Amino acid sequence: MAKTPRFSVNRRAFLAGSAAALATPAVAQDVNSAATVEMERDLSQVVRRNISSFRTLDWRPYFSDLKGGAILVDIDSRALHYWMESGDYRLYPSSVPLTEDLTRRGRTEIVLKDPAPDWRPTPSMKIRNPDWPDYVAPGPDNPLGTRALHLSWTYYRIHGTHDTRKIGRRSSNGCIGLYNEHIEELYELAKVGTQVLLI
Repeated sequence: MAKTPRFSVNRRAFLAGSAAALATPAVAQDVNSAATVEMERDLSQVVRRNISSFRTLDWRPYFSDLKGGAILVDIDSRALHYWMESGDYRLYPSSVPLTEDLTRRGRTEIVLKDPAPDWRPTPSMKIRNPDWPDYVAPGPDNPLGTRALHLSWTYYRIHGTHDTRKIGRRSSNGCIGLYNEHIEELYELAKVGTQVLLI
């Protein structure tokens, strides 16, 4: 599937266009012309930010059955696939680890569902970022968002994020991030013991 570019329009062009809408017709035409030229220049510079190839996957090559549900995280397409035991399917855009060194692939499972996650940086995170706090309580400043699903691998989670710029990007220190509304939905659907595969 073709990647959809994201365009940015700067503040000056936006305000000029807004002024045109409020001005008299003669003034509006002059202001609008200037705004149009600037907007065209801005739009000619395509900025690609959050890139995710949303493709559905057939679960059968990856799981022998859907007992307890199944989660597949496709690191390359930056998407999380969830199948319920009934076969119903959900697809969520996700953030993925920043580098291959931080990326873990393979089979694991959900071992804990955390309805109000708090956060502590791992020892390696503190080495890389010594100015980070030692602890963040649950709430709007928490990097794990509103819910977290702990995996059997130490320090690895599927969790929410309040920083929506991270979704669709290589932006995490190892975890898989979802929009808060998506992790809240997945949290209700998934169970302790749900099988998870990262590819």
